Amino acid sequence: MRRIGIMGGTFDPIHYGHLVAAEGARYEFGLNRVIFIPAGRPPHKPDCNITDPSHRYKMTCLAVATNPFFQVSALEVERPGPSYTIDTVQEISRLYPDAEVFFITGSDAVMEILTWKNFERLLSICFFIAAARPGYKLNELWKRLVLLPENLKERIFCMEVPALAISSTDIRQRVSEGRPIKYLLPEPVEDYIQKNGLYRQ
Repeated sequence: MRRIGIMGGTFDPIHYGHLVAAEGARYEFGLNRVIFIPAGRPPHKPDCNITDPSHRYKMTCLAVATNPFFQVSALEVERPGPSYTIDTVQEISRLYPDAEVFFITGSDAVMEILTWKNFERLLSICFFIAAARPGYKLNELWKRLVLLPENLKERIFCMEVPALAISSTDIRQRVSEGRPIKYLLPEPVEDYIQKNGLYRQ
């Protein structure tokens, strides 16, 4: 059976941590491809705090261009209203009916999964790969998910990703302060940020 990975996130901006996590998941879980899906309007973040979806989509396309196993979807960017993961996973499952779906995201996000829309349905139709920074204490994750039924906990896997020490928040802060961001994200993304004046105060 084919395995499709979904790399979800705001990608504001996308950086090497995201790319390393996606490639690591592709290798460790035998994924045939990884689809990056920039969030359109994340329900947990106010619109004033995120960059326009078209910029985030274009930066993601630039970042993954050299990896033949990666592709980008504008599914959430083009969908009106808030971007709920359940809607995205159901659409990908419809497009790839013969595939197992793995949703890749940060361990911090997985810790909040009990607050996600239709989380039980979501975990029943896809697996989750929680990308964690080195030294992350897995028992903290399971403490937060203590109310999750055991059969659904079994559908969550954890994967250590050294490059997750890089953060989009830090990159935005660096740009606003005029500090370098080279080697934190792909060069075409760095060029795009500069040419479009993103993240400046």
